[in-house]
Amino acid sequence: MRTIDLNSDLGEGAGTDEVLIPLITSANVACGAHAGDERTMRETVALALKHGVAVGAHPGYRDPKNFGRLALDIPDEALREDLRLQIETLRRIAGEVGARVTHVKAHGALYNQADRDERLARAIAETVASIDRSLVLFAMPRSAMEKVGKELGLRVAREGFADRAYEKDGALRSRTLPGALNEDPAVASAQALSIARDGRVGTFGGGSLALEVETICLHGDTPGAPEIAVAVREALAAAGVTLRPLRV
Repeated sequence: MRTIDLNSDLGEGAGTDEVLIPLITSANVACGAHAGDERTMRETVALALKHGVAVGAHPGYRDPKNFGRLALDIPDEALREDLRLQIETLRRIAGEVGARVTHVKAHGALYNQADRDERLARAIAETVASIDRSLVLFAMPRSAMEKVGKELGLRVAREGFADRAYEKDGALRSRTLPGALNEDPAVASAQALSIARDGRVGTFGGGSLALEVETICLHGDTPGAPEIAVAVREALAAAGVTLRPLRV
């Protein structure tokens, strides 16, 4: 039977955390840079712990004005130091609550840049490795992040997206373009099912491409996120796909 992890980016002030966390298996918690603070981290981790949901760090550019979705030019050492601070802060808070951080997923522009930019991918992956080599690194399939993470001996979880459109080259369609988000629960659930069951995803404008993943994301701030989560769970369950956190 096929198993898949269902993750969501949370602790970002979208107001959907309490509804989404019981529906997912992994929570990527904002670490105070693009969104959140120590209070929201503590609340999100505690809620994840209550529902048996794995806790991950979701670090990004320190740019709350743009929600971390604007590409920034930051010296490597400064970026590494900030990523370390974000991840270690969440690890400390998780420990105080009685949980542990199991994975790291970069946020927004940083994640998207590291898809193609090996320098940025290395900055992220080496920071993760220097903190704890047991941490699972989330990455797009066939990305620079996946390549570098595996070179460093990290466990890499390839990630697909239920609520984002794909371009023909496998990149996520830019949020600045129309059709970037799958807001219709039927569309998002069909895409999640295709990824989980068939290892393929449709691309914007027609066609499809192979996409083998271990985890599927739905964003907590996508309009209708709770309805999307319910539809995704129902579609996967009907197809015999089991939802389970990544084994660490």
